[in-house]
Amino acid sequence: MEIYLFAKNLIQDAGAFIRERMTENYNIDSKSNRNDLVTDVDRETETFIYNRIGEKFKDHQIIGEEGHGFDIDDMKGVTWVVDPIDGTLNFVHQHENFAISIGIFIDGEPYAGLILDVMKGDLYHARHGEGAYINDTQLTDIKDTELKSSLVSTNSNWLVKDGIKKPFIQIVKDARSVRSYGSAALEIANVAKGTSSAALFYRLHSWDFAGGMIIVSELGGLTTTLLGEEMRILETNSILTGNKKIHSELVQYFKDDDEFIENHARFHGLD
Repeated sequence: MEIYLFAKNLIQDAGAFIRERMTENYNIDSKSNRNDLVTDVDRETETFIYNRIGEKFKDHQIIGEEGHGFDIDDMKGVTWVVDPIDGTLNFVHQHENFAISIGIFIDGEPYAGLILDVMKGDLYHARHGEGAYINDTQLTDIKDTELKSSLVSTNSNWLVKDGIKKPFIQIVKDARSVRSYGSAALEIANVAKGTSSAALFYRLHSWDFAGGMIIVSELGGLTTTLLGEEMRILETNSILTGNKKIHSELVQYFKDDDEFIENHARFHGLD
């Protein structure tokens, strides 16, 4: 419980740090491509979180998007998986619709997940076996839905990528409608609170989904790769999270596409 309470206070303090830092000038850089942005605020927020955890729990491991813990190769002990700003493009262009995401694992097993919508101030949080909450309000279990009557979310990039786009396009056609919010963590949070039935992505790092995966699990939802395989916290994954009924339905779109299976295995190092 001490770790959980500390994490809830920490993520709120980090959110306050970002909101204050936004009032000052900051640099914007790119990483893998011109649309993969990182700012001073991303890096400084991760350092803020890293230092606070290190001061309180000196033996805890920390994996962060902006460089901390990339050499970690096992999940022994307590491991924090941190995204200081999930949705940096939204942070830069919209000044909203971005989140801090934290997943905490003990000996590789889920312990707690937290997602803070920084500008709205909504904190989604869960401790394993204790249910999930938005702020102080307990969330109810996710209801089963069918794709044809559901809103789902994904990244539109996957709809135009050769070799993998076919099942994504078919899902867009078969769903009631599809949304793209620009923050995977908040899209997973929407699944948790029931405003979206599923979220699916071809490529996410663990810091994008670790917190949300734990929250969704507490509400009876499932999170796997697009082919229904177990998530690997120390690796890049595809991801499908949603209620059990739609999860089963969506997995089949990908399992029925041989070209997708081949490219998925090659890209994710499974061949």
